[in-house]
Amino acid sequence: THTSVIEAKGDTSLEALVLQNAVTGATETVPARSLFIFIGAIPHTGWLEDLVQRDGRGYILTGPDLQTANIPPHQVWSRDRPPFLLETSLPGVFAVGDVRHGSIKRVASGVGEGSICVQFVHQYLGDVR
Repeated sequence: THTSVIEAKGDTSLEALVLQNAVTGATETVPARSLFIFIGAIPHTGWLEDLVQRDGRGYILTGPDLQTANIPPHQVWSRDRPPFLLETSLPGVFAVGDVRHGSIKRVASGVGEGSICVQFVHQYLGDVR
């Protein structure tokens, strides 16, 4: 608690971590052979507040989740077709990875969803023409 990794040490592999207590400012070097970093727990999508629909925790609603979000339909979707799986409430804008509601918060998921999203972008561009 209240501790951050501020430095990783080692010549050819991880040997130690320098930890800093945010309350006291004290640092401590501890031996370590591995480190797990978890990102994506907070979506940081506040800047999108007026652009796309988000859930109560700030994750972006896409595809079918737009239809089940208890948001009045006219505030969610403006097209004659249903949104594509990864499409947000703003037609032609897509969301993948950690910021998307219901996604598995892992790097591999973001990569996979990104590659699938390319197909939806092509479909969207084809519809616009």
